[in-house]
Amino acid sequence: MLSRLMSSSIRSLDRECNCTVRLLDDSEYTCTIQRDAKGQYLFDLICHHLNLLEKDYFGIRYVDPDKQRHWLEFTKSIAKQMKSQPPFTMCLRVKFYPPDPAALKEEITRYLVFLQVKRDLYHGRLLCKTSDAALLAAYILQAEIGDYDPGKHPEGYSSKFQFFPKHSEKLERRIAEIHKTELIGQIPEISELNFLQKAQMLETYGVDPHPCKDVSGNPAFLAFTPFGFTVLQGNRRVHFLKWDEVTKLKFEAKTFHIYANQKEDRKIILTYFAPTPEACKHLWKCGVENQAFYKLEKSSQVRTVSSSNLFFKGSRFRYSGKVAKEVMEQSAKIKRDPPEIHRAGMVPSRSCPSITHGPRLTSVPRTRRRAVHISIMEGLESLRDSAHSTPVRSVSHSDSFMSSRGHMVDSSEASTSAVISDEAYSPSDSVLPTPVAEHGMEMPLARHLNGAPCTIDEEKESKVGASKEGQVADFTSGRRALRMVRGRPSAPSDVEELNKFILSVLRLFLVTIGLLFALLLLLIMLTESDLDIAFLRDIRKTPEFQQFHFEYFCPLRRWFACKLRWMGGFLISK
Repeated sequence: MLSRLMSSSIRSLDRECNCTVRLLDDSEYTCTIQRDAKGQYLFDLICHHLNLLEKDYFGIRYVDPDKQRHWLEFTKSIAKQMKSQPPFTMCLRVKFYPPDPAALKEEITRYLVFLQVKRDLYHGRLLCKTSDAALLAAYILQAEIGDYDPGKHPEGYSSKFQFFPKHSEKLERRIAEIHKTELIGQIPEISELNFLQKAQMLETYGVDPHPCKDVSGNPAFLAFTPFGFTVLQGNRRVHFLKWDEVTKLKFEAKTFHIYANQKEDRKIILTYFAPTPEACKHLWKCGVENQAFYKLEKSSQVRTVSSSNLFFKGSRFRYSGKVAKEVMEQSAKIKRDPPEIHRAGMVPSRSCPSITHGPRLTSVPRTRRRAVHISIMEGLESLRDSAHSTPVRSVSHSDSFMSSRGHMVDSSEASTSAVISDEAYSPSDSVLPTPVAEHGMEMPLARHLNGAPCTIDEEKESKVGASKEGQVADFTSGRRALRMVRGRPSAPSDVEELNKFILSVLRLFLVTIGLLFALLLLLIMLTESDLDIAFLRDIRKTPEFQQFHFEYFCPLRRWFACKLRWMGGFLISK
């Protein structure tokens, strides 16, 4: 009896596994689930724990043993997706950024989105000008420590917190000045809403960058935002396609294609190369989900999407959630007392550590620091607020930097800026914004320099005229580089396309042969076997089958038998 109880308890333990989910405030939620539990069960547990009803904007992210990010699919088993042994570690993150945060029904939802965007700002995914950076950081201070109090907040109090990967003392003073004078009396929920409304106006709002390379081998970052598909190169948005313009997303191995129709029936195809086939597939699935969420009117319009034009080739995927319009309609029906929000407060944590964990820009020598300011601001100032209508064009980051650097940096500082600019824009240095990436990683120089706002002397504004001339030269050099790339012979790509075509034809041929062989087996069963099965018996009694059997099949069988006897006699005679 005891042994049976022990064996049953062991079996029940084998069917269970522990899951740890890191929430947006860096607290952890741990639970025990069945091994065959689906992702929806775990997600519902977390939303119940957070008292969250507007949950369709969020998702659960995990990293597989190959360090590849994934979104947990709610319709599939958790254990089969993880590809690792329990206990499982995952993260709750915003998957679909709300196009208008002010339209969210509940404050708890806005607070969680606020935590996500604050995290994006810290990790360098949300780029902005220095003035915007100071205001955003001041909103965070006001939301999390309240009004300025000389007794509680001594001189330099803003330097104890790090809002960006890298910032200077001048920016810290500006943050404290705004917090002291302009935000007095704002309660946390108003400061959080103002923060989100300001962040929503930036071009990189909602960006979750995927590192890739373009056809010329230049590094790029692809991202899907609430407004469309974006390509970033060298702190610049070089491509933007609205969701209504995107017609198809495809991938094959490491190659990712975006098909779009623009004004005047202008069709374009953008091609990029991911680091691995798994990264490319993840990029494609993210694009399919974002396009369905933001573009469609109803979830009933969602269709299964194939990564290839051929039915027997490629991956198939279908978005299984609600679309943005349905989420807003469902949110409007929520009628309950606002849930209590337990704000974590501004304390050092893994996602927002104290300033002591990362040296300020003052640790850089003065001469080099000026060059750092210029090279950073060159990229940050290029991400101006817009209506998300940047024309589609291709820009060579190296050419644009060299053309603009000539009139911004003197010869004594050119070498220093060149070294820094070689560190490509890396908004996704936290390319694994999960426990795998956020533990004990020292942020590389690229993210410190290019991924966050930094100050520049205000007297640089007097050089606006020279900057405009440099931007014209930048655009001209970029177009010249694009023409040179287009004019190059593409023999290797032609050979690659030919190989792909041959493989596709070969697959089609093999599938056809297989179908014909299956039909031949069925024909033999109908004519030669003595199987007394109902549907075979009914087919044999039809006049058409009897005519085919006596007029075609029997003569063909006799002809094959004659030929086989002749070949056998010929071989024996020899």
